[in-house]
Amino acid sequence: MSPEKPGSIALYRRLVSYLKPTWHYFAISILGFIVYAATQPWLASIMKDIEETLNGGPDVNYLYVPLLALGIVLVRGTGEFVGNFFMALVARGLVHRLRTQSFDSMLLLPTRFFEDSSSGQLIYKVTALVENVTAAVTRALTIIIREGATSIALLGYMIWSNWKLTLIFLATAPLIALVVRWTSIRMRKLSKQMQQSRGVITHIAAESINGYKEIKAFEAQASESQRFRDASLKNMQQEVKRSLTSEAATPIVQFIYAVALSILLGIALYPSMNNGSMGELMAYVAAAALMPKSLRQLTTVNSVIQQGLAAAEDIFALLDEKPEHDPGQRELQTTRGDIVIQNLSFQYPGQDKHVLDNISLHIPAGKTVAIVGRSGSGKTTLAKLVARFYDYQQGNILIDGSDVREFTLKSYRRQISIVSQQVTLFNGTIGENIAFGLYQDASHDDILRAAKDAYVSEFLEQQPKGLDTLVGEDGVNLSGGQRQRVAIARALLKNAPILILDEATSALDNESESMIQAALEKVMRHRTTIVIAHRLSTIENADLIVVMDEGRIIESGSHQQLLANGGHYARLHSRQFADNGDIA
Repeated sequence: MSPEKPGSIALYRRLVSYLKPTWHYFAISILGFIVYAATQPWLASIMKDIEETLNGGPDVNYLYVPLLALGIVLVRGTGEFVGNFFMALVARGLVHRLRTQSFDSMLLLPTRFFEDSSSGQLIYKVTALVENVTAAVTRALTIIIREGATSIALLGYMIWSNWKLTLIFLATAPLIALVVRWTSIRMRKLSKQMQQSRGVITHIAAESINGYKEIKAFEAQASESQRFRDASLKNMQQEVKRSLTSEAATPIVQFIYAVALSILLGIALYPSMNNGSMGELMAYVAAAALMPKSLRQLTTVNSVIQQGLAAAEDIFALLDEKPEHDPGQRELQTTRGDIVIQNLSFQYPGQDKHVLDNISLHIPAGKTVAIVGRSGSGKTTLAKLVARFYDYQQGNILIDGSDVREFTLKSYRRQISIVSQQVTLFNGTIGENIAFGLYQDASHDDILRAAKDAYVSEFLEQQPKGLDTLVGEDGVNLSGGQRQRVAIARALLKNAPILILDEATSALDNESESMIQAALEKVMRHRTTIVIAHRLSTIENADLIVVMDEGRIIESGSHQQLLANGGHYARLHSRQFADNGDIA
């Protein structure tokens, strides 16, 4: 993404480009607004017919003038309906395209983006902010085309009727332009601040909803309420400033125009300035009197445009984010799962300290390697690099002797299943969560088999709807152990040759852990397995145990070998069983 902010014209041009798929609806809409605009001077000209009729005009005018007025209103209403309806079709299509494009783009972004971003802000961008962007195009264009065409039509009629008087209106144009320019600059700034504060509100609300248990348990209702209140108050203050700027511009423009209209009326009374009939003068004044409505609408649309442009900056910043780097050119069809890590070093973007420092490790195909160590020692980071959630800076990772970066991300990750401590379940059925993603078309028998092997059937039999039981948002209707078993069933159904278990049992009670450990033993059979564990009792049978500290491997060996060495692992083991708890 370029560090330079795009100008308003460039932003608006990019926004308008999204209208191309519905250009035919847009063209029909413009036609309707042109018809609407053309009726305005026609409506003003009726004043001339009325004056002639009152001063002894032909008798036919008694029927002609009312019917003409009715016809004009009918044509005007039809034009406005066509314009507004087809512009609404354009608007909904634009919302759909921008929203889906933003969402699709977000799904392709690297892990770093999601870890550095607020989920509430992202939700706000993909939902509410898109509406602001759409308003800048469709609602603003509706007003600009409809009222702009009306103003041009009325101005053309006024020039045709009396060009000398019309010069008075044209003299006010520079003053009106200055007002619009000032409000544009201020509205853009205030709109940017306002949408940021709205994003903060969304973020706080999302956090509080997700963390309702912690809020209740720690009696944080008052502090969270105050945090939300402060954010809402800040947003309200910015909304007031924006409204003040927006609403002040309209009466200022109308006053400038009123001054011009007053001068015009005063001058128009002199016969030398009005060589036509009284009816022509009345029609001219009627046209001039219709102009302020269009000017008022054109002035207020500036607020919509500036809000939309401020929103467009954020939306396009999301769309312009570089997708996850994928240098791979080869498809990895199958793998034995032999993993070799060579002199691997890594540091997170923006940090100076290495999280991993010169790691070398061989994980033979079909074997189980457990990685233990204190929090912050680099265990999870190593697993993320194996799964290619991050690109490493130094060293190499080989799979079956080939550099993992040679393979496309999709084909490589297809070989890996992950079960973590924080299980993510989606708001659907148990069956849908097991057959997730690429495996959504799996057969009912395959899903049931995976559920049985993961001991999901233990609680599934108690559910009247079986696999069709809804799990609720993030699996709220299931216990922690049940969610873990669904995640294990998901991994079993995927049947990938490489399995990563990231502290999959650390937050469970002994009974749940025992059942899940049995399920894990099934999923680990004949697979290359990387186990990140706090509870050493769960990895005693691992083929190899690796002890990490401060980003380095300090010990490795079997459980018995490491205990016999009396080193770091032995101390962790004795401390855990002495405390009957987790490793510090």
